[in-house]
This record gives sequence, structure tokens and C-alpha cells, in this order.
Amino acid sequence: MSRADDIFVAMCRDIIENGTSNAGQRVRPHWEDGTPAYTIKRFGVCNRYDLREEFPAITLRRTALKSCMDEVLWIYQRKSSNIHDLHSHIWDEWADEDGSIGKAYGYQIGRKSSYPEGEFDQMDRVLYDLRNNPFSRRIMTNTYNFDDLSEMNLYPCAYNVVYNVTQATGDDRPTLNMLLVQRSQDVLAANNWNVCQYAILLMMVAQVSDMVPGELVHMISDAHIYDRHVDVVRELISRPTFPAPKVRLNPNVRDFYDFTTDDLVVEDYQHGPQVKDIPIAV
Repeated sequence: MSRADDIFVAMCRDIIENGTSNAGQRVRPHWEDGTPAYTIKRFGVCNRYDLREEFPAITLRRTALKSCMDEVLWIYQRKSSNIHDLHSHIWDEWADEDGSIGKAYGYQIGRKSSYPEGEFDQMDRVLYDLRNNPFSRRIMTNTYNFDDLSEMNLYPCAYNVVYNVTQATGDDRPTLNMLLVQRSQDVLAANNWNVCQYAILLMMVAQVSDMVPGELVHMISDAHIYDRHVDVVRELISRPTFPAPKVRLNPNVRDFYDFTTDDLVVEDYQHGPQVKDIPIAV
């Protein structure tokens, strides 16, 4: 059975059974009808996924893997913060009349900084360091720029990615690992979406760096289930599970900027029925 299902079910049970509620408190999110959107949460959740064992897609319901990849490419490859450059509609609620979500995500990744070797944006610097200094402990991206928060339509949730290379004795190639830090997460709507997104990003970066994709460690400061999601989550985690799907990339792509969603190959993805019309707090 999928290890990602086991992790997701355990996390949701822990939140529901041991979490704390903010019902009645002053909260920013609200439902479409204007009602405050309260949550039950756990602080400081840490989940580990080993891509050498399986791809971490849950099978309780389907995660749209090509859409996950498209959003990753939107941020880290196209470096865009305009929804007109994105093929899904998940960011529509936060876009202005021109389609912009402000100086968030892709905008931050595309900002250049000066180094002794020249000017690099954040993603280009990651790729440079993995080629030239792979065992550095300084390889990361960060989209939480305090100077620009006032010009972001939503503060970044998954904001910090740290890359770390290991190579055990006898390994033919180095292993690329990733630490993803997230300040806040709507567990029902976004958990496995984010996990699969960054698993795909790890796979892409590892491939073009001639490394093996290894562990994805996902740290969530505020992992929460919204009040209107609790019953949906209870039903979801009671479902049967299936083996993890087989997910791979086109091995011929050697440049990060050449990847498209057509290069993602998904096979044998068995899953339960989709959960439709999930209300989203904004």
C-alpha cells in the first residue's frame, strides 16, 4: 500500500483527535458566505517521503499530478506570478483584474542577486551550485520576502526549499534530498498537492544534476483542517488504499528549462473517487 496514504491518514487522525481549535477567535480566513473559517490544527508537523521507495501520491483520492507539475513549472521555471501563465484555476481567487497575484512565488524566484560568480536568480543559483558545489549547505530558495509582502495578494505558504546532497560509500551517484518548509497548510485541499509538487521538483532538479532523487522532508508549522472539512476528512481517511503509482520523467530532458508536463509519465495510478466541491476558505 502507498506509504503516502499511511502518512496522510495518521496526520489527519492526529489533528482531529489531538489538535486545538480556534473556534470563536479572531481569524482572517472566511467562507464564501462571509462566515469565519475556523480550524483544528497541530503545530510543527514533519513528514518524510523517500522517492527511492515510491512516489508519494495518495490513493485515497486522485491527485492531479500534471497540474501539480504545471504549478511547479509556473513558479520555478516560468517564474511567473500571473495566472494567465498557469493552466489550472487554483489561484483565481487571489488574482487581480490583470491576472497577477502580486510579487509572490514566481516573482521572488526570478529576482536576481549578485554573487562573486555573477548575477543569478534563485532557481539558477540552485542549479549552478548543484553542478559546481553540490555538497554546500547553502543551496536553497525562499519566497518569503518581507519587503514585498504588502504587494502580495497572499503571503507564501510553502516558502522555503533547502537542497541537500548525500553520497554513501558505494553509491554510483549522489542523492539529492529536499527540505520543504511551509508556514501554513489546508490539509484537505493542499497537503498531497504540495507533497507531489515538490516531489516532482526534486525529481526534475535531480535529473538535470545527474543525481538520484532521495528524501523529501515536509515541515508544516500550522497543519490545519477547516471546520467544514472535518466530516469530509473523516470519510476520506476511512477509504481503502492502493499501491503507489509509478511516476517518472522523460530521461532525455537534461535542462531544467526544457521540462513540460508532457515529460511526466504516470502509470498504474489506482485511487478512490474524487472529493468534489470542497469549500475553500479565502
